[in-house]
Amino acid sequence: MSDLLERLRAGLPPEALITDPDVTASYAHDMASFCEAGTPAVVVLPRTVEQVQHVMRTATALRVPVVPQGARTGLSGAANASDGCIVLSLVKMDRILEISPVDRIAVVEPGVVNAVLSRAVNEHGLYYPPDPSSWETCTIGGNIGTASGGLCCVKYGVTAEYVLGLEVVLADGRLLTTGRRTAKGVAGYDLTRLFVGSEGSLGVVVKAVLALKPQPPQQLVLAAEFPSAAAACDAVCRIMERGHTPSLLELMDRTTARAVNALASMGLPETTEALLLCAFDTPDPLADLAAVGALCTAAGATEVVPADNAAESELLLQARRMSLTALETVKPATMIDDVCVPRSQLGAMLAGTAAIAEKYDLTIGVCAHAGDGNTHPVVCFDHHDPDESRRARESFDAIMALGLELGGTITGEHGVGVLKKEWLARELGETGVELQRGIKAAFDPLGLLNPGKLF
Repeated sequence: MSDLLERLRAGLPPEALITDPDVTASYAHDMASFCEAGTPAVVVLPRTVEQVQHVMRTATALRVPVVPQGARTGLSGAANASDGCIVLSLVKMDRILEISPVDRIAVVEPGVVNAVLSRAVNEHGLYYPPDPSSWETCTIGGNIGTASGGLCCVKYGVTAEYVLGLEVVLADGRLLTTGRRTAKGVAGYDLTRLFVGSEGSLGVVVKAVLALKPQPPQQLVLAAEFPSAAAACDAVCRIMERGHTPSLLELMDRTTARAVNALASMGLPETTEALLLCAFDTPDPLADLAAVGALCTAAGATEVVPADNAAESELLLQARRMSLTALETVKPATMIDDVCVPRSQLGAMLAGTAAIAEKYDLTIGVCAHAGDGNTHPVVCFDHHDPDESRRARESFDAIMALGLELGGTITGEHGVGVLKKEWLARELGETGVELQRGIKAAFDPLGLLNPGKLF
């Protein structure tokens, strides 16, 4: 320990090192339940690429594991510390280095907060679409590490589609540049995409070149109330089948809507079994909303209410954004699943989740990026009750099994981390895991970067 700190101090300013165990303990884990976390030896908060390189060279020399971190808003344990590790927190590397309206790119450090970047590019008439629900606090580096999604993915896609190039410090301290600043480029293997979603297991992202889009018109939102989740999912299928491209298509089940009302008195209908929110940012959103409203009515909606203006639209979106927070008030603890299925199987996924809730005698609320088939079943339970905790974990696994049975994936945007290691192996199969471990070994032969994650 003393040798580690001595070597780190040789290349870092004093304020970059945290050794107080009461403080380092706060860096030990992200927001996931049921994920083991170790005790870090030290927390390092670098401000420069050279400081990150020094940390990795020191770690390699002494064979000390390193756990890269962002804002720790993750939900899979991907940022959890291991015993004796260096926690490498990138939150102090928070500069927006460049915004280019001509090239439509932004160049940023990993600690830039998503919402800060979004507002900065808006001032140039540009738009950075990925917007996880935690966008006010999560960092771009963390978004890249877990391949985050968000509310707008149905039209604009996920984080991976906006990462053009990266600078990455490898396990041995070398600096690797991947990708491009150009609109097109296919030189060599796509290493940039390889790092997106790698959860800090292949290298430490220290700079990102991000694609931007022209800022779209202000979106307007429609809310449709349904007598069943099946009817709401039918509406989703009708909307997508007819070729509509909403900027947002979100679903909240009865449990979620009631939790939001209880938390914030949002005025959502207490009678609803499912609430569908659909938005358009097209030149004529009212016409698009009218067409979608007719499809919702045909699918059985009991009420369809388009927002009159941007303020009303934002109020509806706020209700959706607070879904997870509201469900956290139902019971002392939650497990947030992240199963993505083909859109055509969305109804079966919600019906199966309801059956799982009944089987395990638990409250499970579902909010979903319905346009993507990306569901977030939230298991609410009392972690002080051993039997209820056991049932919560078993129901969580049953939901993932259901997703795979329906042709889906165990994670659409939260990542694997610690929470879903067993399930990643089931999804990929033996050959897939073998190849992925080979890739890991090529970049990190000593296994120092974020050990114990993914597989």
